[in-house]
Amino acid sequence: MASFRLALIQLHVSAVKSENLQRACGLVREASAKGAKLVALPECFNSPYGTQYFKEYAEKIPGESTQKLSAVAKECSIYLIGGSIPEEDGGKLYNTCTVFGPDGALLAKHRKVHLFDINVPGKIQFKESETLSPGNSFSMFDTPYCKVGLGICYDMRFAEMAQIYGQKGCQLLIYPGAFNMTTGPAHWELLQRGRAVDNQLYVATVSPARDEKASYVAWGHSTVVNPWGEVIAKAGAEETVVYTDIDLKKLAEIRQQIPILSQKRCDLYGVEMKK
Repeated sequence: MASFRLALIQLHVSAVKSENLQRACGLVREASAKGAKLVALPECFNSPYGTQYFKEYAEKIPGESTQKLSAVAKECSIYLIGGSIPEEDGGKLYNTCTVFGPDGALLAKHRKVHLFDINVPGKIQFKESETLSPGNSFSMFDTPYCKVGLGICYDMRFAEMAQIYGQKGCQLLIYPGAFNMTTGPAHWELLQRGRAVDNQLYVATVSPARDEKASYVAWGHSTVVNPWGEVIAKAGAEETVVYTDIDLKKLAEIRQQIPILSQKRCDLYGVEMKK
């Protein structure tokens, strides 16, 4: 199939988990009704984002949130990327993205590999590692359209991860993410365009909507970038659903015109997947 419709749900996340789940599932149904075959939710879509919230909102997988995602994916017969949720497993907490297929089956579970520990003096300080443990694996899944690679937010800063997904045949990378009012304007779009151009693939990011009253204010601006590095869809800051058609024929043409993937000097350098 040469193209398919992707929907990114820029959800307004509240402190009430049941409300977040209900609104997320409602918007998934709306996206499916508008022809989306692949639908993605934002990072931390069922809970406020912050180290002080992760433990309180954490769930096992399967659990309440993922069971609802599985059911709505099956009901709508779509591929659903469930943003991320705080996951509890064996006494540890993870920032975890689940993916469900059109039959409701769990296709992938990505635990955020790179934890968001930063300190920009006078602007923002955040330390996910205070409460979260990192995941230790790459996560890919197949669809009838193309292979998809997953990362969560800070994972996008690591070019090696995207490169390995490209080597493994992914043509679309999806990063649920919540950049903030410091890193958002500086790097959000730049990083996506960099990952897309370097690897000649589509990159999509899904942010929560901006809530000025939240303890962590998300940048918003969920985006889709094509393999030429062009921004082909972009949200504002408010709750919305972004739609775009992913054109795999265009991807093939770009790779043919500028064949960097076959011109790499593997005798001089290499990026390898270790586990």
